[in-house]
Amino acid sequence: MPVKMRLARHGRKRYAYYHIVVADSRAPRDGRYIERIGTYNPNTDPATIDLDFDKAYDWLVKGAQPTDTVKAILSYKGVMYKKHLMGGVKKGAFDEAEAEKRLESWIAEKEAKIQAKIDRLAGDAAAEAKKQMDAETKIKEERAAAIAARDAELAAEAEAAKAEAEAEASAEAAEEATEAQAEETEAEEAPKQEGAES
Repeated sequence: MPVKMRLARHGRKRYAYYHIVVADSRAPRDGRYIERIGTYNPNTDPATIDLDFDKAYDWLVKGAQPTDTVKAILSYKGVMYKKHLMGGVKKGAFDEAEAEKRLESWIAEKEAKIQAKIDRLAGDAAAEAKKQMDAETKIKEERAAAIAARDAELAAEAEAAKAEAEAEASAEAAEEATEAQAEETEAEEAPKQEGAES
């Protein structure tokens, strides 16, 4: 039975994630499988890979053929490197302890690279958020300044209108006072004229 290590698609449209499975090559892509050995989610950055290292290695040694994508995932996680090292142990190039040591140092280096990428992406996201916040703050300050200028202009206009109304009121009051005084003067002069006539 030709056995393959491949991806089985899951998830919704345009947001797929995959199960890494060992299946008969004649079975449908998302159909029956022998064993599930991990998951792969390409929607995150970096992609999330959860792999059972030992099961993947066992199936690889037994002769299961990985597809191109699964082979890339196995290389990324170090399963292919372990197979390569164990080939060196079989040939007598070095012992198993040396192979384990090399594998551990390789995995530690790989983890450091992945963590550095995650930190860099987080730093970029924080810088972008800060930049956006600064831009929004600047826009808010400009709006506040424009509103304050408009309010000051409206207050000046209201002050001018009030002063004009007061000036008109005082002018009317002065005019009325002048008219009243003229009337009083006429009223005083009228009895004098009547007295003069009699």
